[in-house]
Amino acid sequence: MPRRRVLRVGGVGAAAALTALLTLVGCGSGRDTRASPHRPSGHPGAASSASTKAPGTSSEPTPHPDPTPRPTAVRLPPLHAGFDYQIGGAYPPPSGVRIVSRDRSASPAPGLYNICYVNAFQVQPEERDKWPADLLLRDTRGKVVVDKDWDEALLDIRTPAKRERVAARVDRWIDGCADKGFDAVEPDNYDSYTRSRHLLTADDATAFITLLSAHAHARHLAIGQKNTVELAGLRSRTGLDFAVAEECGEYDECEAYAKAFHDRVVVVEYTDSGLRKARSGFGNRLSIVRRDVMVSTPGSADYVRRTR
Repeated sequence: MPRRRVLRVGGVGAAAALTALLTLVGCGSGRDTRASPHRPSGHPGAASSASTKAPGTSSEPTPHPDPTPRPTAVRLPPLHAGFDYQIGGAYPPPSGVRIVSRDRSASPAPGLYNICYVNAFQVQPEERDKWPADLLLRDTRGKVVVDKDWDEALLDIRTPAKRERVAARVDRWIDGCADKGFDAVEPDNYDSYTRSRHLLTADDATAFITLLSAHAHARHLAIGQKNTVELAGLRSRTGLDFAVAEECGEYDECEAYAKAFHDRVVVVEYTDSGLRKARSGFGNRLSIVRRDVMVSTPGSADYVRRTR
């Protein structure tokens, strides 16, 4: 069942610091230690026009061209396009949607740009027994470190050897996404190091995501950065192509993602206030949608999907 992280470390300060850093040094460096929310399995989102504009912004901002070279066989998501986040269950995309994100267990939506969700840095409860015991992160007492919000064990990516072993398993999921015909992959929980009791570092996370990026590109898939705005400035080093940002409007992070990824950002908000804020500043630049926290399917009592 898809779920979303609602507890965060830090907030506006980290995003503002990142924006300042990007202004000074571009997209090749920058680091921080704050977490962003996460979600493991689908959400929708469609782009909308902003009814108001953020102070100091142009009335008609245009997408910034991305100077970062990408493998020629990798197809990037379209800019400012209708988006639907369906990781909680696949269903026929609403009219106007051009980008869909679905769980790796689902099939792509015909004729659209499809992003494949994989939980790459943590282990969902029902899959814990399928992982070698030594690849689960353990504290000094030998106890498995768990993301308590979702009861997910963290994966141990502290050494090059372990990163290679974990990546080999996740790569099989990426292969499955490619074989099904997805265009891109969305590895979740990039920010798990912030929940690791200081056992993992940002360097561990970036080294691991770089392995996944190389494999995704080898399979002709683009790869998205899921949340973790404090590491967005490293996207050139890590090989990440676009961003999937949860609640960047709610937490004033959309500008940092937009700057780092040259407006190639799909945004999922879970509150009406977050949707209003995201649309106010970025409604005519980014792909933005409001979904329910459980990213449920139509017909469910919890189902919410709005673009305005």
